[in-house]
Amino acid sequence: MGEWSNRRAVRGTDRKDLSGDRVIAKACFYGIIVCWWAFLLTFWLRKRPPRARETQHDRRSYLGLLLQSVAYFIVFLPPLRFRGRLLDQIAKESGWHVPILAMLALLIAVASVGLVNWAARCLGKQWALEARLVEGHDLIEDGPYRFVRNPIYTGMFGMLVATGLVGMRWERLAVAVVLFVIGTHIRIRAEERLLRGAFGARFEEYARRVSALIPGIY
Repeated sequence: MGEWSNRRAVRGTDRKDLSGDRVIAKACFYGIIVCWWAFLLTFWLRKRPPRARETQHDRRSYLGLLLQSVAYFIVFLPPLRFRGRLLDQIAKESGWHVPILAMLALLIAVASVGLVNWAARCLGKQWALEARLVEGHDLIEDGPYRFVRNPIYTGMFGMLVATGLVGMRWERLAVAVVLFVIGTHIRIRAEERLLRGAFGARFEEYARRVSALIPGIY
């Protein structure tokens, strides 16, 4: 009888731990959805300065944008299609790592949204999907551009990783990261080719001093 009672007590404790992990994972999952809305609203609702005349552009950056979009689709698919089963899976994979990964993902998402918002405000009229230069284009070196040359892409990468972490589909996340990095590299090269032509030695000095995407890594 005593052994049976002990087994029931252990199962009850496991259910409580499982429930706690599930609550944390679910809260972080929906928190990341909120972060995505904030990410999108950064561009939809931003104060739009007077439209500047374009002087140069590089359409090769659209290939990079396409690869980035495919990477997002890969990590978005499980959460969008299997939201209920996704949370069930997270609960079944209970352990100390589950709430830690979920909270880490949310922290990355919040930081990424803040970085993107900050960078977009610093860019103003110069922000665009396509690699381009506009009339009166300036080389931005303050704000988040003191730490990385492409903080919006850094924030986009952070949102990709955060979504992949909370989704816990590691093979999908690995493929998405590879595609995103390739796409981002293409966009950075297209944009910086224009900047080198426009600012010459000033941009070269800035590029030597500040990393392109992740401080101290790339």
